[in-house]
This record gives sequence, structure tokens and C-alpha cells, in this order.
Amino acid sequence: MSAAMTEEEVLEVLKRADAVLTGHFQLTSGRHSDTYVQCARVLEDPALTTRLAAALAERVSASGIDLVAAPAVGGIVIGFAVAQALGVRFIFSEREQGVMRFRRGFSVPPGARVLIVEDVVTTGGSVAEVIALVREAGGVPVAVASMIDRGGPKAFDLPLYPLLRLEVDSWEPDACALCSASVPLYSPGSRRL
Repeated sequence: MSAAMTEEEVLEVLKRADAVLTGHFQLTSGRHSDTYVQCARVLEDPALTTRLAAALAERVSASGIDLVAAPAVGGIVIGFAVAQALGVRFIFSEREQGVMRFRRGFSVPPGARVLIVEDVVTTGGSVAEVIALVREAGGVPVAVASMIDRGGPKAFDLPLYPLLRLEVDSWEPDACALCSASVPLYSPGSRRL
């Protein structure tokens, strides 16, 4: 039985969970936007998380994945669920004094084919850091899977398999009209945790 989900189904799931927010947001990339997707609201539901993960796993199953790696915090829940759907091991990276690292004794076996999983990808800066960690450890990053691709250029060169492409404008802070209008800024991302 296929686990496939259409983009319309994914968007409806996000809306039902009140995960699509409007306002003035600082994204993890540092850019500003008037739209933010709080995937954690969707990932509160284990059955729905399992369904989304199965849909992502189906998109990459032909890639011969040995290991799933994700950046903390946003990628942990969906990354674990995708690894479970693929039947492979899961690890995650964390920031230690601002530098992304594999901690907790996590390792990447030499030559392991690694899928990087993230909840939302805007520029892909965190994903690029995980890709570099995998390569440094002797693994072979093969693809990136995400719940949402916010569009725009990416900081990595691997194929990206999102469940939903959601073209949402974002700006550098110095070009942000919301800042100029003194609209309060909210930073719901996890980079500074």
C-alpha cells in the first residue's frame, strides 16, 4: 500500500494543526518572513508523524539508505520516524558552543549511505552542516528529505525530497519592510537553544 501524500494533503494537515503562522518571524537562517511553519504542531500527533515519515521514506527508498541523520531540534522527531519507516539507525547533531557536532557517542560507519532529514528547509544551512559532519566521518550523504521546502537557493548540493514545496517570501533583516514598520519580531526556531 502506498504511503504517498499529495502536496494538497500535506498543506491541509498543516492548516488543521494550526502550524502555518503569520506575523513577523526570524527564521533559523537569520532571514525574516511574514509566514512561519511550526512543524512541531503536526509532530505532536504520533499517528500523523508516522504517516508523514512513511511518505518521506517512500520517496527515498530506492536510494539504499543505511542511516538517517538530522539536525537538532527540528529534525529529531521526523528524522527518527523516517529512520523507523526505513528500518535503519538514526542519529542527530547538536550545537556545542555554536558548532554543529555529533555528540552522545553517535557515529557514522565508513561508507554508510546517509539520508539527512529536516522538518523545514529554507536555505539549508543546518542541513549543509550535517552533510559536512557525515562526510568528515567517512559517510556518504545521498539525499535530503524534508517535510517542507520553503524555496530559494540551498546551501547544499544533494537532491532534496520535500513533501511540500511552500514558496514563502523571506528577506535579509536590512531589507525587511516589517522591521521598518516596527512590527514585533518573533524567533520561534531552535538554532539559539
